[in-house]
Amino acid sequence: MKKILIIFIGITTQLFYTASAQVSSEKKVSRLVNETTQNLKSNILPFWEKYSPDPDGGFYGTVLNDGTAVPDAAKGCVLNARILWTFSRAYQLFGNDRYKELANRAQNYFLQYFIDTEYGGAFWSVKADGKPLDDNKQTYGIAFAIYGLAEHYRATGNKESLNQAIKLYKTLEKQAYDPVNGGYIESFMRDWKTPERFGYDGTGIASKTMNTHLHVLEAYTLLYKVWPDSGLEKQLRGLIGIFLEKIIDQQTWHQRLFLTKEWENIEDIDSYGHDVELSWLFLEAAEVLKDESMVKQAKTIAINLVDVQMKEGLNPDGSLQYERDNGELKGGLEWWPQAESVTAFFNAWQITGDQKYLKASVKTWEWIKTNLVDNKYGEWYGGLDPDGKPNTKRPKVNMWKCPYHNSRMAFELYERKQ
Repeated sequence: MKKILIIFIGITTQLFYTASAQVSSEKKVSRLVNETTQNLKSNILPFWEKYSPDPDGGFYGTVLNDGTAVPDAAKGCVLNARILWTFSRAYQLFGNDRYKELANRAQNYFLQYFIDTEYGGAFWSVKADGKPLDDNKQTYGIAFAIYGLAEHYRATGNKESLNQAIKLYKTLEKQAYDPVNGGYIESFMRDWKTPERFGYDGTGIASKTMNTHLHVLEAYTLLYKVWPDSGLEKQLRGLIGIFLEKIIDQQTWHQRLFLTKEWENIEDIDSYGHDVELSWLFLEAAEVLKDESMVKQAKTIAINLVDVQMKEGLNPDGSLQYERDNGELKGGLEWWPQAESVTAFFNAWQITGDQKYLKASVKTWEWIKTNLVDNKYGEWYGGLDPDGKPNTKRPKVNMWKCPYHNSRMAFELYERKQ
């Protein structure tokens, strides 16, 4: 009888602690989601609504930290595609008509000024008046065009957006896909001839890059959600295979960043932000294909990627380092790796139920609130200076500073809690 009583007490105690942990997790999740959603609606999106629309059309290419626009600044393909995606997603989730207006504004401008109607694809940048500036074709930029237009269709049902996204996809398959080695070539001249240098970053000698393939994967995943074409499915599966075989180093659990056409690694760089970003985007791609074995494999890869980045790049205060280049930490504390960390850690918690990942997600968000959120002018600072203070000299809007990573973090958490 005594033994039975001890067993009963043990089971009861275990159930109590399990229930308590569940309640604790629910409170952490609710607070995290509520705070990130509130930051999105009252801080991030209002900044873009107030300061970024250009009265002469579209959106300013550069806006300073305090919201002052630079009217003659060039307008980038990636920035405008990300604005299109952000307000389309915001409208889809929250149904605010103002978000729809801004999404439509972004779509109209993008189709009118960035799409190359003569050679296909999208220009890398245009002047303030919409005339082409850099008319080279970057696979990275076209991937974001697909991403933004597919989201606009999903949010509004606009068939023009879907048709243009499909057209851009077919252009990439015709012009950028490498049928011999697999994957996608980085850069081209306007007429799709070989450029003088490859890419928008690096040394210009990498004909293929991790970053471009990461966002082609993301774009094709979203396009497949709204247009489940068999040819697109094949290419999406091929991209997943490329990551498994060519890009992810499964010995170190980092990605190879800059590569030759034959997939030889050129640089010795570990990019912590991109590695955590891949962890959840890779799983999303597997899930959209509804392949159980692939999903299982993707979950394992996600945890391995997150574990290594937490071990090697995560600071005790919850911030994530930018990268390690030839063994040396570089890049400081930038805004976007922090946003990707919150999502990646939350995703790892959902996969495993391990509290350490949820705690890490919350801790990184707490660091963001303290160090990056600008409660005076809105949005987030682009990063910290070496003295640990926000860099207020950097624009809030430019070719790369956009409402994409931080908004997407909030969108993901909001949707995952529903």
